[in-house]
Amino acid sequence: MAVADDIALIKRQEETLVFTAFDEAVAFEIGSAIRGRATAENLPIIVDIRLWDRPLFYAAMPGSNASNPDWARRKINVVKRYLGSTYRLVLEQQRPDRTFKIGEGLDIADYVLAGGGFPVTVKGAGVIGVIAVSGLPERQDHGVVVDALCDHLDIDRLGLALPSEAE
Repeated sequence: MAVADDIALIKRQEETLVFTAFDEAVAFEIGSAIRGRATAENLPIIVDIRLWDRPLFYAAMPGSNASNPDWARRKINVVKRYLGSTYRLVLEQQRPDRTFKIGEGLDIADYVLAGGGFPVTVKGAGVIGVIAVSGLPERQDHGVVVDALCDHLDIDRLGLALPSEAE
């Protein structure tokens, strides 16, 4: 699948995976589901779910490391600034050094082009927060979040899943 096709599908994910309401209980449910999958599949990830003003859920799984929370923090900053999926930005920017163009004025200490940050969007309110996963290759980090959102919102995963990179 071409990069343009992946970008179009991620935009569709962002438009489709929208909540009617989002609060602490919803964050806990989604975070717990991601943690449960990580436990079952031995995924060495961290999960960080937050609104712009506060954290709502955090879990660190065995095998995750000290750099994962920092990667998640930088992904969260990107979602907050651009109000979109970090993996879509990776594909749109095509910058192997993981930095934004100098003209953007974004410090690498606080912003990174890496997949795994996904906007929490509420119908009628817009983007109010983020779900970030860090610890796997970026396409997989992104997929873990999308799968959890599809499950929670009762949307067929297959209709929104990115194909494997081998396809």
